[in-house]
Parts: sequence; structure tokens; C-alpha cells
Amino acid sequence: MKLAIHSFILHTRKVFTTSHGSAHFRRCMIIELSHQGYSGYGEATEILYYGKDLDRMIALVKSHQTWVELLNIIDPVSQYQLLLEKFHSDRFVLCALDMAYHDLYGKMMGKPCWQLWNLNIDHSPLSSLTVGIQSIPEMLTHIDENPWPIYKVKLGTHNDMEIMKAIRAHTDKPLRVDANAGWSLAQSIEYSSILKELQVDYIEQPLAMEDFDQMKEVFIRSALPLIADESCHIPEDVEKCIDHFHGINIKLMKCGGLTPALEMISLARKYNLKIMIGCMTETSIGISALAQLLPLVDYADLDGSLLISNDPARGVFLDYGKAIYPNTNGTGAELINSHLIQ
Repeated sequence: MKLAIHSFILHTRKVFTTSHGSAHFRRCMIIELSHQGYSGYGEATEILYYGKDLDRMIALVKSHQTWVELLNIIDPVSQYQLLLEKFHSDRFVLCALDMAYHDLYGKMMGKPCWQLWNLNIDHSPLSSLTVGIQSIPEMLTHIDENPWPIYKVKLGTHNDMEIMKAIRAHTDKPLRVDANAGWSLAQSIEYSSILKELQVDYIEQPLAMEDFDQMKEVFIRSALPLIADESCHIPEDVEKCIDHFHGINIKLMKCGGLTPALEMISLARKYNLKIMIGCMTETSIGISALAQLLPLVDYADLDGSLLISNDPARGVFLDYGKAIYPNTNGTGAELINSHLIQ
């Protein structure tokens, strides 16, 4: 097995703002694992507020490149256990490797990942489209310019309810909100009632990730379902969310790839938690991998590649919120514009 690292600067279509800050580009690393004429692709995006620096991620992969290339072709779950031993310190890197290996393995087996898992993609949830923080007129314009069946609105400003009232007056489409840990206890409880009146589906991560004591009170008093994002990264976090959240948001880079994501889905179902899958600003490689999980979840946010203007890959794409799968194997991802580092 051969390993190559590709790096890209992903330019956002507009400045993308959340309560964590603003960005007009993201740097990312694409891992390519090749064997017997097949190539599998995985991705990790530089997210500085998660402490993920691209140069350090690349250095970590390079430091174990020879070891990776000597790995045998075995089933992805067993391979993940080996990768975890070497890359447990960085889940983003682990994600890129696990994702790439799933893609490679599926291509070698001649089946898409969802088919290897005996899933049916015919009845999958639609993906929302993100509305980033801007002025209210700009957010309304974004909705007008991007007709979509479901919108997820980023909040965490001084005028969040004013924003939501304006958006609800502007569209009758289903709405979801993501506070990105930007609210207080009192705001979370108060806003939940207002948002329920505005027919919002759920609230994602109202409080800071470590505020489990206060989340217990929000859980008891909230008028809307609550979805954990920053508070739930890895399988070990799922049980912590019981009686604090009504569901969890699984992101591949946070948890370490498709293998732990499948474990988290199994645990969430065991504890009767709703399941959402979400993304960073990322290419079609990451989105294609994430889409393999769609038949297993309740909610989806797969619009990361739509936020960038220079996607270097292709694969699964969205047509008015519906995931369209290519007639290819693995995750369906293909790199079409590469800048090779090594």
C-alpha cells in the first residue's frame, strides 16, 4: 500500500461566520492510499479553534508513513484498531486515514461502503443548507439565492431571535438552529420557547461543551429537542449525553472516521438518542464518506463542499438536499485536481 499527501487551500464562496469566528478559506489535507491500481481518499481540514494545524497533521502522517505503507489489506474495523494505536493523538488525522482506507477497501471489494454495510440509500434524510452569521438582509438574500428544502441557521449573536423571526417571516421551509456553544443557560431556556413558536425543529449545542451541569437544566426545561455537537466527539462521549441532550451530531473528523462513527450510531440507538451527521468546510471527499451513513441517521448536514468555490474532488453531491450517489465503489470519491506534497 502506498500513501500520498495532497494539500489544498479551500476558498469559501463568501466569508463564513459562526460564533467561533470568520473564515474565507480553509486549508486541508487529502490522504491517498493506493494498492493494486485502486486509490482511496480521506480528508482532514485545518480547524484552528479545535487546535488542528495542517502542518502538524502532515508531519504526523509523514512520521508514520512507512509504517502505514507496510499495513496488510484487512477488514476496515480491524485496520482501524491498528491505526488508532499510532494516531490516537489526532482524531482528524485518524479520520483521513480511516476514511481513505474504507474508500480503498470498498473499491477493491467492488462495492460502495453503504452496500458493504447492507444499507439501503433509497430512504435517507435530506440535508440542510447552512446559513452563516451575517446581517439579516444578507442572510435573507442567501436564502433567496439558494432555494433549499431545509435551512440550518448559525446563531450566537446579540440579536439571535431577531434573526430567526426575520427568517421565519421570509420562508416557510423547515428551520434548525446551531448556537455553536454561544448561549447562556438563561438564553437557552428562553430562546427554546421562542424558537418553538417559530416552528424550529431543534437546537444544536446551546452551551459550551463542558457545561454538562447546566445542560441538565436546559434539557429539563427546553421547549425543543437539543443536539450535542461540541459536547460529543467520540464514542466514549455518547453515554454522557443521556439526559442532557436528545440527540448527537456525529462529525467524522471529530470522532476519527467512519469506523467510530458507526460505533457512535450503534450506541445512540441503544440509548434512544436521535442521530445527526454533520460536516466541516470540506471537499467532496469528506462529504462522500459521510453520505455513506445517511440511511442510519435522522438528520443530515452535508453541505460542506457547497460552501467552497474550488472543490478539488467529486463524488456524492446534493440535489436540492437529496444525496446523489455516483455509480462507483468505496465512498464514491475521486480527486480531480491534485497538488502533491509527497
